[in-house]
Amino acid sequence: MNGQLTEMLKGILGGIVLAILSGRPAHGYDITAELRERGFEDIAEGTIYALLVRVERRGLVDVEKVPSEKGPPRKVYSLNARGRDYLEEFWRTWSFLSDRLDQLHEGER
Repeated sequence: MNGQLTEMLKGILGGIVLAILSGRPAHGYDITAELRERGFEDIAEGTIYALLVRVERRGLVDVEKVPSEKGPPRKVYSLNARGRDYLEEFWRTWSFLSDRLDQLHEGER
């Protein structure tokens, strides 16, 4: 992944993960797998787990510990009402920025 893409992803990865959780509860490995399926192949699991800790601390997700056949219980994350509000704001902000960037890009042509 190039440096510019990495820097841009830092600012929006939280919103991307919350968007995934808006569809269904998931644990860190599932989220990482879905990101990879969607073309974000270079995102490390550790990055996702650190992000999940941050969104949990911010109260954007609910966490349930579910027994695992292969070791300690797994944390399953689900988007709560505060997280849905945050995600709605994320999409509004994304639309605003995307529109402005498209205008700038069109102006270059």
